[in-house]
Amino acid sequence: MAGRPLCCPVTDDENYTKELASLEYPAFGNGDFRGPAYEIRQANGSRVTNLVYDRYEVYEGKKPIPGLPASYVNTGSEATTLEIVCKDELINLEVTLYYTIYENYNIITRHTSFRNLGNEEVKLTKAYSVCLDLPDYEYDWMQFEGAWGRERYPHVRSVEKGILSIESMRGHSSANFNPFVILKRKNTDEFQGEAIGVNLVYSGNFRAAAEVDNFGKLRFTMGINPNWFVWPLSSGEVFDTPEVIISYTKEGLNDLSQNIHKFMNNNLVRSPYKNKPRPILLNNWEATEMEFDEEKILKIAKKGQEAGVELFVLDDGWFGKRNDDYAGLGDWFVNTNKLPDGITGLAKK
Repeated sequence: MAGRPLCCPVTDDENYTKELASLEYPAFGNGDFRGPAYEIRQANGSRVTNLVYDRYEVYEGKKPIPGLPASYVNTGSEATTLEIVCKDELINLEVTLYYTIYENYNIITRHTSFRNLGNEEVKLTKAYSVCLDLPDYEYDWMQFEGAWGRERYPHVRSVEKGILSIESMRGHSSANFNPFVILKRKNTDEFQGEAIGVNLVYSGNFRAAAEVDNFGKLRFTMGINPNWFVWPLSSGEVFDTPEVIISYTKEGLNDLSQNIHKFMNNNLVRSPYKNKPRPILLNNWEATEMEFDEEKILKIAKKGQEAGVELFVLDDGWFGKRNDDYAGLGDWFVNTNKLPDGITGLAKK
């Protein structure tokens, strides 16, 4: 054992180090100096953990994620799920990694579950949904950014040594940075080349990051934003991370896009109008903006009905003193000067 680096676990290979290894769900404090996929603060203040493989299970179909939106199966045979259970015996923590592979799509969905089997409360301070350790970093990073009125503009950057990331701290994912990233090879275009698309099924604060170390290995992580994230786990409690949808192609961005769209339409959307023509909708905004009263709205609705409109949306301007962009936000009382009988009265009419 003399001369073995302290970061190395006991193995037959004295050159082994987690700093150089590709890891599935890396921890803090046990030899891997890259960013971890999760962190646990224990009652004694330590954040060091060491997950060890315990068991696995393979079954047909897919389980729902309690309390969270997630993809689903229409029939059990269209997907197979792998559960890998790991344990930290010292703090009695059980972590389950979920992988669902779909038969008809180049799709793998992933999420992670934490269960506190100990007697003391622990606190989750980081819990990413996915970690992808890739052997090289010859990728471009494609993100979709923007603001109100110019959402989801594609922006491409080269992945370099260091950390490249996008995130939201707004309480929602927002139009500024969409929780979807594509890692594509330098020569990939619409119809040829490798690409990996990763989409977080979550509308809250998020973070996606690509970290390249000094040896040229790429680690991609995505999930709940760890900034100010603390989740107490009492004895017996479970925490599930949001789901990540991962798609791979070697036939270009168009193939990646088609694959993800088909999957989301068939296995994520839960509307009765799934794969059906949507109802025709009329929004009053373009006709009136905030300058309307009940009579004007009813006149527009009547004309819409004559044209076959099935849904009517009353847009901005119905609340508070909301006659322009400088008043009313947060005042959700109905403006009875515009709508004397309120929203209920208007809806009946």
